[in-house]
Amino acid sequence: MRTASVAGALALLVTGCGGFAGGGGAADAAKKPDEASSKPAPPLPMETAAKKATWTDRDRTRRLKVAPERLVQGKESDLERVRLDSDVDGMVPFYLTVSYTNTGEETLDRPDPENNFTITLADGTPGRPIALMNTNPLATESAAPEECDHSGPATLAAGRTGKACRIVMLPKARTPAIVSYTDDASGALTWKIGDGEGYAGTNGLMTVGQSADAMWQADNRDVPMTVTLTGLRKGGIGDLNRFQLSADQKKMTPYYVTLRYRNTGAHVLLPTMQDNVGVSTAGGQQLRPTTFMDFSAPGNGIEGCRSAVAHTRLKPKSSLTMCSVHLMPEGDQPVAVTFEGEGRGAHQFGWRVP
Repeated sequence: MRTASVAGALALLVTGCGGFAGGGGAADAAKKPDEASSKPAPPLPMETAAKKATWTDRDRTRRLKVAPERLVQGKESDLERVRLDSDVDGMVPFYLTVSYTNTGEETLDRPDPENNFTITLADGTPGRPIALMNTNPLATESAAPEECDHSGPATLAAGRTGKACRIVMLPKARTPAIVSYTDDASGALTWKIGDGEGYAGTNGLMTVGQSADAMWQADNRDVPMTVTLTGLRKGGIGDLNRFQLSADQKKMTPYYVTLRYRNTGAHVLLPTMQDNVGVSTAGGQQLRPTTFMDFSAPGNGIEGCRSAVAHTRLKPKSSLTMCSVHLMPEGDQPVAVTFEGEGRGAHQFGWRVP
């Protein structure tokens, strides 16, 4: 029996002896006879420079150099015998080979820094990593690249380099844009895939200054409005020195997002729309707003990012500009701003940011 873990859930292989190989964390799939002789897909061009990083294992931080080495797009049929979660239906596997060098002084036991890698689209949408486990010694064929047919080294001495494979599911007809590595101690590291734009420009995202129709709710009534991204600005952690910050927050960088909302309906709205603003990052994170209350001047928030005065209402045919603060981990970078409305027909849309 073979199992596959998809974002914490289990996926089971349909029983049978044919065609799956590899062990813990390997990407395997049965080959059809007509696929066995087909040429493998060429690797995608991407940046591969090794970068200093950390790997946190059981609350211990180890020093590494990490790099993506090879990225190959697989086929949907590669995993046709694996019972996957429905939320990856229609996705295809990407096989990411990574390397990591132990730059510390101690031997690493069962290192798995490959689990800190992910792949994101140009709009910041992260892929869905999966891990497949095979306990059938008779299964010898695999549709995955050769390096994905086995797990990484069990130990890694100081100065030695290991390699491992990471399988990430992405939507069909979408091209990945960024490989990222994230650890709590070192923040995020990123590498471009191709031009870093997903080979398709903005992937359907708007640009700063463009407006979109949205829906909001007032007293259980759907109220139409338009939403416009007017700017995104990088701040400094010193901007927040009047507020109590956690140790982790002090390592982050604030970004200020300003959106203009126009009430095109017939009912007054309570301006809480900034709660549904997100910043998508190169590392595949969706950063929600962080609230900082400051009553030293009109409006709530911080200097340079003030929103509506308390108890303000957004009246019909009126506009209001609001600002939200998003704390970004060290090394990560914004790629898109998103907004999701509320009510019938509400949906999420976004803007590409430089």
